[in-house]
Amino acid sequence: MNDEHPAMLAAQNSWRCVQAKDKEGWLALMAEDVCIEDPIGTAPTNPTGKGLCGKAEVAEFYDKNIEPNKMKIETLDSYVAHMESAHVLRLTTEFPNGVKATVQGIFTYKLNDEGKLKSLRGYWHMGAMQIEQPS
Repeated sequence: MNDEHPAMLAAQNSWRCVQAKDKEGWLALMAEDVCIEDPIGTAPTNPTGKGLCGKAEVAEFYDKNIEPNKMKIETLDSYVAHMESAHVLRLTTEFPNGVKATVQGIFTYKLNDEGKLKSLRGYWHMGAMQIEQPS
């Protein structure tokens, strides 16, 4: 793993901002034409299946899916090539009602020529999510 690679740093900064609830810092990492597909295909977080594109839609994604929840991101493996990185991640989301949802998948991050995140894609599906009820 190359911790100095720009695409690796962008991914790590994205995770840091998400876990720290730093919306402004997270959005500052993004290109104006950013597109997030998390997951790829139709899902509650990607209703059209075409992704959420542009900073306004990405800000709404943050407000609905990140801000109200506690997020934990575990990196299991990472790869970099050119201006992209790919990561095997385990994401755990704890909702305000105490329910925890955990999913493992491959997540890719692509930078534009200015070093801003242009694309974030999640290779996972809702059927793979493990749900844990509060005790």
